[in-house]
Amino acid sequence: MKKSIKTNSILLITFLYFSSVLAQNLNQQVDDYLASHSTPNAPGLSILIAKNGNVIYKKAVGLANLELQIPLTTDNVFEIGSITKQFTSVSILMLEEQGKLHLQDEITKYIPDYPTLGKTINIHHLLNHTSGIKSYTNMESFINNARKDMTPTELIDVFKNEPMDFDPGEKFSYNNSGYILLGHIIEVISGESYADFIQKHIFDKVGMSSTYYGSMKKIIPNRASGYSDNNGFTNADYLSLTIPYAAGSIMSTIDDLLKWQNAISTNTLIKRSSLEKAINGSTLNNGEKIPYGYGWIKGSISGSTTVEHSGGIFGYTSNGIFFPEENMYVIALSNCDCSNVGEASSRIAAMAIGKPLPDINDAITLTESEQQKWLGAYQFDENVIRHITIEDGQVYSQKEGSTKLKIYPITKTKFIFESGTTAYEFFEKDRKKQTIFSNNDIEFKGFEIDKVPPAEKETITVSPEILKTYIGIYELSPDFFIEVTSKGNQLFAQATGQSQFELFAENETSFFLKVVVAQVVFDKNENGEVTGLILHQGGQDIPGIKIE
Repeated sequence: MKKSIKTNSILLITFLYFSSVLAQNLNQQVDDYLASHSTPNAPGLSILIAKNGNVIYKKAVGLANLELQIPLTTDNVFEIGSITKQFTSVSILMLEEQGKLHLQDEITKYIPDYPTLGKTINIHHLLNHTSGIKSYTNMESFINNARKDMTPTELIDVFKNEPMDFDPGEKFSYNNSGYILLGHIIEVISGESYADFIQKHIFDKVGMSSTYYGSMKKIIPNRASGYSDNNGFTNADYLSLTIPYAAGSIMSTIDDLLKWQNAISTNTLIKRSSLEKAINGSTLNNGEKIPYGYGWIKGSISGSTTVEHSGGIFGYTSNGIFFPEENMYVIALSNCDCSNVGEASSRIAAMAIGKPLPDINDAITLTESEQQKWLGAYQFDENVIRHITIEDGQVYSQKEGSTKLKIYPITKTKFIFESGTTAYEFFEKDRKKQTIFSNNDIEFKGFEIDKVPPAEKETITVSPEILKTYIGIYELSPDFFIEVTSKGNQLFAQATGQSQFELFAENETSFFLKVVVAQVVFDKNENGEVTGLILHQGGQDIPGIKIE
C-alpha cells in the first residue's frame, strides 16, 4: 500500500514537472513572438491564454496612451467591437429559454411597423446574418451619423426603408443592422434597456466588474485610448457608442472575457442545447451549411476546431478563439484599428495547443528549377483564378482582380503567405499540375489552366510638388467623400468608412490602386488648378468635386 502511494506521488511530481516545462516553453514562444512583432512607442496588445478555464499566460505590450506615454497593462479596458454580438445572441437565447420568444418568430411580432416588403424575416435570420436587410454600416450615411447619439429606433429608421439585398435565408452577408434589431427586441420583451439587461443578467451574474456598455462620456477606469495609423498614429475618429449598440458597443478586459468564456463553457447563462445552436453554424434555404451560427463562427486552426469571433471598431481590434476539444481559450485586444489581431491571436493560439503555424522565417531555399516547377495559372470554383509567378527570385501569388502577394516555400511543394494561415500545397496528377489552396484550414482545389498572368501596370514617379496639388477632400455624393493625402513621392486615398490605400501613378493625373481594380483621374481647369476627380470602378465613372 505504501509503495503504491509513493509511486503515485512520483507520477504526480513528474506530471507537474512536465506541465511546468511546457508552460515555460509556451511563455517563451509567446514572449518571443510579441517581442518581434511589437513597435516601440506604439499602441499595443493585451493577450490572455487559458487552459481548462485557468490562466496560463497573460501579458500586455505597447502603450495605453501615446500622448502620456502610459504603458498598457492587462487591466486596461478596450472596446471589443463585434464580440458584443455574442452577448446579444446569448441574451436572445436566454429569453428563448424563458419562453418569451422563439427563434422562428417573425420580427414584426416585436417590431410591428418594420417594413418587411412582403418577406418573412425571423429572429434566426437576424442572428446568423441571413436576413437580407441592408447593413447600416455599409451605407453612405454611416460616417455622417458616427458622432450622433441615437436611440435604437432612430438607428432602425436609418436602414428600415432600404431595399433588401436578397431574400431571407438565401445568402450569408455579415450584417450589423440585424443585431441592432435584436437589441431592440431584447428591450421590447424585457422592458429593460439593452445596457441594463446585459449588466443585470450577464455582467453582474458572471462577475464581470470591468465590463461596460460603452460610453464616450462616462469615466471608464483603465480605459485604453484608441488609435488609427494614417502614415503615423493618430487618435481614432470619434464614434458615439450608441451607434454600434447591440452590434458592437461593449468594453471589456482580457480577464473579464475569460469569465465570459468560462460562463459559456459551464452553461452558467444558457443550456448546452442552446449553445450548440450558437456555435455549430447554420444552414441556408438551399441546405448549404455556413460556419456562422449565433454570435460565433466555427473554424479551425492547425487542424483543431475553433469557435471564435473578432471585432473591429474605431481605434480598436479584438479576437477571441476557443478550442472545444483542447478546452483552450485565447483572447487578444488591441487599442489600434490598424492592428492585425487576427493573425497574432491565431499564431499564439496555435502555439498554445502545441501546433504552431509555419513561419516565413522557416522558409527553405529552392533551386531555380524547383521554384519554377509550380508557376502557372490555377482555376478554382466560381471562376476564381490565381496566378503563381516569379520575379527576381521571389515567388508570388495573384488572384485576378487583386494585387500580388509574396509566398514562401516551407517544403518543395508547400508555399505559405506571410500570415502562415494561408498556403498552397502543389502536386501533380495525370501529368497535370494541381493545388490545394487552404485558408484557415478551409480548402479549395485548383487545376492548372493555360492562361497568361495579368500584365503588371507600369508606374511612374511624380514629383512631391505635383502630388501636393491633389491633397484635399473630394465629394462624390452628399454622404461619400475621398480624402487625398501625400507623403514624399507617395499619394494616398481614403474613402468614407474605408481604410487608406496608396495610389500609383500611370501619368501625372491618372493613378490606380493595387488592392482593388480601380482608377482615380484628377481634373484640372484652364489655370492648372485641381478641381475634382473621377473614380473609375466596377464599370462606373463617379465624379467628385474638390471641396477642400
